[in-house]
Amino acid sequence: MSVHDHGHTSDHDHHDHDHAGHGHAPKVSTGNERAVLIGLCLTGAFMVAEVVGGYLSGSLALLADAGHMLTDTVALFLAWLGFRLGSRPADARRSFGYSRLEVLAGLINALTLFVLVGWIAYEAVQRLFAPEEVLAGPMLVVAVLGLIVNLVVFRILSSADADHVNIKGAMLHVLGDLLGSVGAIAAAVIIWLTGWMPIDPILSLLVSLLILRSAWALLTRTFNILMEGAPDGVEPEALGNQLVETIDGLAGVGHLHVWSLSSGQTMATLDIALRPGADPATVTSAVKSALMDQHNIAHATVEIDWTGTCADCPAAPTPHQ
Repeated sequence: MSVHDHGHTSDHDHHDHDHAGHGHAPKVSTGNERAVLIGLCLTGAFMVAEVVGGYLSGSLALLADAGHMLTDTVALFLAWLGFRLGSRPADARRSFGYSRLEVLAGLINALTLFVLVGWIAYEAVQRLFAPEEVLAGPMLVVAVLGLIVNLVVFRILSSADADHVNIKGAMLHVLGDLLGSVGAIAAAVIIWLTGWMPIDPILSLLVSLLILRSAWALLTRTFNILMEGAPDGVEPEALGNQLVETIDGLAGVGHLHVWSLSSGQTMATLDIALRPGADPATVTSAVKSALMDQHNIAHATVEIDWTGTCADCPAAPTPHQ
């Protein structure tokens, strides 16, 4: 049986952070945080304007697009919140800081979006059976302004660190809302030229599908994090085998757990068994380097199984020559 006694020697990688300031959030520059904040203000302000415009013009498509802009606003807010909270120091009770608040906010957002989609779908069906008059002129003006705002926000975000997980997610939200704005413009033009009112609820249903897709992706992502599931693209068993096959002196890996603290903050704990004569410090350092370089796992707790049995470890390959 594998020995998993916490009295054993273990190596807890803090990556140059002291315990009081135990930060694990991805490094984000002030410029990135500022870009997200500007995008948040622009999107949130126009979302309110679009709600007003949709109400005054009678356009359900505009209201649906405003709902999609709500997803953008929340996505940008979560990105900014992640940056802001990630910079706060940990305390005695919260040794990992406040990053998981981002995940809780995301879960609440996803559930709210499902309610929003249900309301849009209900209203759209009602209007298909009893079309209501829509003022094409005001609807077109608001939709065009919405498109311009989305283009500006997308440009601002693309000038920041587009490889960062939070910024990339926000950009995808804004890109989806660009399609919603285009749909609202198309509906306004069709109503203006033909007077065919059902196009408004039809396109509002299409926009609601975009919202539903974003909501489902956000729900599954946040639920997986809260359940401490392995992040997408990480298979613990395959990861353990890869470590054993590529690191000299490593005989086996067991009790491997990989999970996310919040978006982009992956963590791992594992036991390792050493080959005879292997240097513990060298092997441990190699394991942590591999986890960081190949899987972006910046925080790993590695415990050495001194018995060398590691019953649940994968079979060790032939030693490297």
